[in-house]
Amino acid sequence: MFPKALVLIDFEKEWIDKTSEYYVGDISPTIKRVNQLIDFCRKKGYKIIFTVHIGGDSDKAFAPHSKNVQLIDSLHQKPKDIRIEKNKISPFFKTTLDKELKDTKQIVTCGILTNLCVRSFVQDTYDRDFDITIIKNCCVSFDKQTQDFTFKDLKTTREEIKFLNLKEFIAG
Repeated sequence: MFPKALVLIDFEKEWIDKTSEYYVGDISPTIKRVNQLIDFCRKKGYKIIFTVHIGGDSDKAFAPHSKNVQLIDSLHQKPKDIRIEKNKISPFFKTTLDKELKDTKQIVTCGILTNLCVRSFVQDTYDRDFDITIIKNCCVSFDKQTQDFTFKDLKTTREEIKFLNLKEFIAG
């Protein structure tokens, strides 16, 4: 039983491929923080879950079986970690995520794109009555304005959600 889970949303190669229309830029500082988060949560006994978005044709973004739907190589992933493949914005839609979170009470999350897939996950977990913490500086959007608005809007409409930076989370 894992009363706590770290859910990492869509940290896949598509976002860091300079030839992709979905390229978000150099996120290596974010990945470094994400790895610190993974290591911390792993030591604290969290279930580690990665989601990846897969969809489209073989010559399009997020194409099934392409290298770009693989997790970013530098992530501190282990074989025992759970991988959820999704083809919609919500990681819950027609996946096993509900089952994986069955005995979980607290969820820590971060990911790529804050305003889309991360937001959808947060809204869905909120509606399922989880205790949610978003690690803000481990999330990525195309621009700061969108990122800031998404956090502000979620915080205004869902006061129970905790919004922390990595250092604040680790400090407890």
